[in-house]
Amino acid sequence: MNDASGLSRALQITADRLAAGARYEWGHVGRCNCGHLVQTLTERSDVQILRAFGQELAEWSEHARARCAETSHDVEELFATLAAVGCDRRHVQGLEQLDHPDVLARLPAGERDLRRNERDDVVRYLRAFAELAASR
Repeated sequence: MNDASGLSRALQITADRLAAGARYEWGHVGRCNCGHLVQTLTERSDVQILRAFGQELAEWSEHARARCAETSHDVEELFATLAAVGCDRRHVQGLEQLDHPDVLARLPAGERDLRRNERDDVVRYLRAFAELAASR
């Protein structure tokens, strides 16, 4: 999956895997919201993602804010993979916090108060994000 049309499919696959009970841990960069999407896109394990991420920053959203294309960190390859399917740093931050306004607008008004570390909320957000990506 290496083009923008693959983002919707990757989000759906990720949502299905989480809904089926895949190991989820918001505080682990390989098992969190973004970590699971990266697992789908790269077929890397949670441990491989953790190793690529390094110890500099604790969250995907922190790295997305601090990201510099000139670094040689392995995590840059992961961000390049996300960018290749149309998932920019704002989407990464939104996915990690479950708060991107365009994605939330896809949910019914009473279901937009999502908790970033709640599996069911992550699945709802991923499915809404997939709908948004498919509509572009």
